[in-house]
Amino acid sequence: MASSDTPSATWQLTSDLDQFLDRAGDFLRSDPAAHTALLSVSDTLRTRGIHVYGERDPLFGIHTEGGGTEGSGSGADGAVDGVFLWTPPHRLSLSPLTDKAAADDLAALLADAGEELPGVGAERETAEAFAQAWQRNTGAVAEVSYRDRLYRLGTLTPPDPAPEGAARVATEADRELLTRWHREFAEALGENAGMDSGTWADSRIAYGGITLWETPDGTPAAMAGRTRRVAGQARVAPVYTPAELRGRGYAGAATVEVSRAALADGADEVLLFADIANPTSTGLYQRIGFRPVRDFAQYVFTRSGVTP
Repeated sequence: MASSDTPSATWQLTSDLDQFLDRAGDFLRSDPAAHTALLSVSDTLRTRGIHVYGERDPLFGIHTEGGGTEGSGSGADGAVDGVFLWTPPHRLSLSPLTDKAAADDLAALLADAGEELPGVGAERETAEAFAQAWQRNTGAVAEVSYRDRLYRLGTLTPPDPAPEGAARVATEADRELLTRWHREFAEALGENAGMDSGTWADSRIAYGGITLWETPDGTPAAMAGRTRRVAGQARVAPVYTPAELRGRGYAGAATVEVSRAALADGADEVLLFADIANPTSTGLYQRIGFRPVRDFAQYVFTRSGVTP
């Protein structure tokens, strides 16, 4: 795919991150909650390098109402109303689209270019529209991998009673543990990690983005991470407790403390995603003050039963 803007219908594509953010930045910041994944991934690409998620160059796309290619994304002609980013070999990440024809156009554009997408993640209706369009254009089979719900923190409510122990910010001395836990977290989800686990640990340690909950004897029992603050929002991710230590309140305590850290860092909104099919985690997050915002879906695409 070409690295310069390539107009097709109302989608413009680019492999230039700065160009993408210059054109789409105002749109992304207009609804930080809906665009939280797009904001955090593009921020990680900006701060950690364009190949942090994989060897291949990312691809970005901007959808405009009138198909215009000039301007900053404001105005009746050419106003930005949808974006995507793709960091191969991972799923395409797509903003909510009010015009579902845009999903058809994008699927046709990428299919005609011979791209092999492994899947898509987006707000539920947008993800479904793109998955159906991808099936029509490629003959691939689209299946839901999992459905998740976005939550926003209202009034933070610590668990009462709190588990024994205390929270602390993870440091370089915890790198080996964090790397292992990040890998185990991805394995538990049945998903490929978004980036190498060691690289992930390094990136979070660099800005104090992981909180550990330790038992009274100093044993780490759970971790809760947070993204960097972007456009006023920060997202809690991931939250992990080793299997043998679950059910004791450690994850909830770590989530409360990492949420406090995000607020202290100036976040206007603290967000998180939770698997709709997991009542334990969804119940926990609501008890400590998180409220549902909207549903998302993650699809996987296969050809002849083989995941690309």
